[in-house]
Amino acid sequence: MTTADVRPQPVAPPQRPGPDRESGARLTHRLFVVRELGILLALVLLVAVTFGVNQRFLSAQNVKDLLLGSTILAILAVGQAIVIITRNVDLSVGSILGLSAFGTGVLFVNNPGVPIPLAILIGVTLGAVCGAVNGGLIAAARVPALVVTLGTLYVFRGIDHTWATGRQINAADMPRDFLRMGTATVLGVPVLALFAVAVLVAAGYLLRNYRSGRELYAIGSDPDAARLSGIAVGRRVFFAFVASGALAGLAGVLYAARFGTLDANAGLGIELNVVAAVVVGGVAIFGGSGSVYGAALGAVLLTTIGSALPVLGVTPFWQRAAVGALILAAIGLDRALAVRMARRLRGGKTRGN
Repeated sequence: MTTADVRPQPVAPPQRPGPDRESGARLTHRLFVVRELGILLALVLLVAVTFGVNQRFLSAQNVKDLLLGSTILAILAVGQAIVIITRNVDLSVGSILGLSAFGTGVLFVNNPGVPIPLAILIGVTLGAVCGAVNGGLIAAARVPALVVTLGTLYVFRGIDHTWATGRQINAADMPRDFLRMGTATVLGVPVLALFAVAVLVAAGYLLRNYRSGRELYAIGSDPDAARLSGIAVGRRVFFAFVASGALAGLAGVLYAARFGTLDANAGLGIELNVVAAVVVGGVAIFGGSGSVYGAALGAVLLTTIGSALPVLGVTPFWQRAAVGALILAAIGLDRALAVRMARRLRGGKTRGN
């Protein structure tokens, strides 16, 4: 007869990340810092040169206009960055913005006393529903995001045109308090810019500190490996598109507050600027790396370029060429840093063996 061994067994100490993983994490963090510092340096240099040519460039009113101009693009860029990190792209954000903006105007026309927070919530929900359509088609039907969102770009814009039927909603049709939100400031900072800061901080915190956020990077780095490791790839991609749609809906409400005059063309073509801001901001177009902070900096840089180059006497043609050159430079820098990081990791592994 045998008896079970009931002696206490030694408990294995918790495993710590190996030196290779720690080295990789440090390199990845350093890569983010290098990218974002590079964008910040370019922005400071551009502002300094423009200020040297015209001191009124940094007047209080001009700074306020720059912040207001960056706000909507930055919010859209944060949502787009979340999607691109998963190795996808959302081309429908401009149409979702337009749908949400016109829907907000119609809401105020039909219900003048509706509270502003409720109007914001409805706009965000409308955007989230559009994002869910994108995410559902991509995650469930396994259709490439480029094809799906290119199609919904036209579908959502068509719904907007059908809804508007040539109408235009003017500032006189909307509450004064809502329109005042588009120009009000707190300690000199536009209220709309505070919305963008809140979105940026929340998204950055979630991506960095929550497992679901870190899984988005794993999906973008290698979707098959992420699936084999137990990550619910389809569900994560679905919620990435819902988040992008919700932020586009919020951007639509803020667009209505800022401009006041709305028609079916609101946000037309802005999706290309959003993708450009994200790429210039250091988010890898093939997914897996980058940050929402870099995307927001990219949005501020592109907006500043649009204001600075006319002051420097650069023609509109060369303004677009400058943005194109920035995109190519960002892609080249991203590729060079990725190759360098891969070499460093291989070198560390070889030494470890």
